[in-house]
Amino acid sequence: MNDPMNAPMSSLPGGPKPFYQVWINALTKPNEPTFIEIANSPEAKATTAYLWIFVSSLIQIFLTALVQGAMMSSMMTQFGGDGSQFSGGVGARLIGAICGGPIGAAVVTLFFALGMYIVQWIAKMFGGKGTTDQLAYAMASIAAPYSIIAGVFTLFAAIPYVGLCFSAILTIAGIYILVLQVMAVKAVNQFGWGQAIGSLFIPGLVISIFCACLAFGLFSLLAPVIRKTFDQINQSLAP
Repeated sequence: MNDPMNAPMSSLPGGPKPFYQVWINALTKPNEPTFIEIANSPEAKATTAYLWIFVSSLIQIFLTALVQGAMMSSMMTQFGGDGSQFSGGVGARLIGAICGGPIGAAVVTLFFALGMYIVQWIAKMFGGKGTTDQLAYAMASIAAPYSIIAGVFTLFAAIPYVGLCFSAILTIAGIYILVLQVMAVKAVNQFGWGQAIGSLFIPGLVISIFCACLAFGLFSLLAPVIRKTFDQINQSLAP
């Protein structure tokens, strides 16, 4: 006689979760087992992650376009200026978002993909055991819903004298998201906190140093030209 209580574990419900459940788990269950489960999901593919980032970025761009003028007007009013020149033109901004939104979302997705490859490459150097697909999927489960939430909060940020409160909330949420991202890198690659922090922040540090060196080099090349130009100006103004 077959006892249903002795059914094999594989027959228990536990198939692929819908994307919104993955997002909810990533944001509301801040622990390492959560991201291990997400990374080991059969749906953990980079293509899915890139699709999430593209769609969420597109939504954020459209939401921001709706209230961009109102936000500028509110900020000018709060600081004692005249924000009337920023009001109106919602139709033009929406047309711009429709035309440029997909391009902007594609650029965001491209930089996300490049960032994931770089972070995982560094994680491998630290002894990480994960894959780029797993990392991209886990990180997208954090970044995609946050982009949409940030876009929704942008709508409230356009309210006069209240927008600063929502901006502060977004700043605190951004710190929380950063902690989740470090946790995701750690869980995917199964190493320590130090390696996870290094894997996530070293690319940004290297890029910042490179940009600083590039700016310094350009300034050094242009310094003689700038000095000569100022000398000529001084000579022309001299009596």
